[in-house]
Amino acid sequence: TRISSRQNYVSRKVGASPARQGIHIQNCRPQRTSTSKSDLYESRSLTTFDAIQSSTAAMLSRQVFRSLRAAAPQRAAALSVAPVRTFAAAAASEPKAPIAVFGLDGTYATALYTAASKTSTLDATAKELAKLGGILDKDAKLAGILSAPTLTPADKSAIVAELVKQAGASGATLKNFLDTLAENNRLGLLKGVTEKFGQIIAAARGEVEMTVTSAQALDPKTLSRLETAVAKSSYVGQGKKLKVTNAVNPEIVGGLIVEVGDRTIDLSVSARIAKMNKLLTDNL
Repeated sequence: TRISSRQNYVSRKVGASPARQGIHIQNCRPQRTSTSKSDLYESRSLTTFDAIQSSTAAMLSRQVFRSLRAAAPQRAAALSVAPVRTFAAAAASEPKAPIAVFGLDGTYATALYTAASKTSTLDATAKELAKLGGILDKDAKLAGILSAPTLTPADKSAIVAELVKQAGASGATLKNFLDTLAENNRLGLLKGVTEKFGQIIAAARGEVEMTVTSAQALDPKTLSRLETAVAKSSYVGQGKKLKVTNAVNPEIVGGLIVEVGDRTIDLSVSARIAKMNKLLTDNL
């Protein structure tokens, strides 16, 4: 009776949940009946289990939070890196000119090479541009017309149409390029573009340009002998092909000036005379 009265007193005093009642009950005096001990042990076990569950849940929550927090920067980094990698891969697949040509005309020539490579019209564009280069070499007045600052949009359109016709261009690559030059007021660069584009094409084909300047035109036999001699020298890389051109310049008096790529061998009479004059001037 005393134990029952004390339990009722504790329940009224605490006014808590059964779990908390169990905590107070276990501090009471041991009950003599086996049933009361079983209830006490069950209450204690439930309380301990609840505590373990709470601590386990808290621990799992902390672990989940940590894993999410650690994964967040990685996902953010992946999202930020992915476009860069895609852009880098696209840039790597961009067709690239085999050599670097300088100047504003070189920039346009390189852009034309890239555009023609993308559209698989490189050979056709090279032929068309070579025709325009030949026309510009023959007609000195045409270069002046292209450079005129007073050209109206209608004039530029008419010039582009005529150039496309003279080049025999069937595709859109050359026309689009000439339209770009006209819009940027750069038609005057066309001659330089044809020369720089020719250098890029020659490098892509493994060709090395050799220009032989003489006072008079050389016969084919002499040119062939020169080509054979230079092809075996260190001036031409292995597997390269020589593209020989004979230029005539009476001012060199005699002898030859051989230009292979970016190297020059001056064997002209005028060069020898200049050296002799320098020696005489220095000694007098």
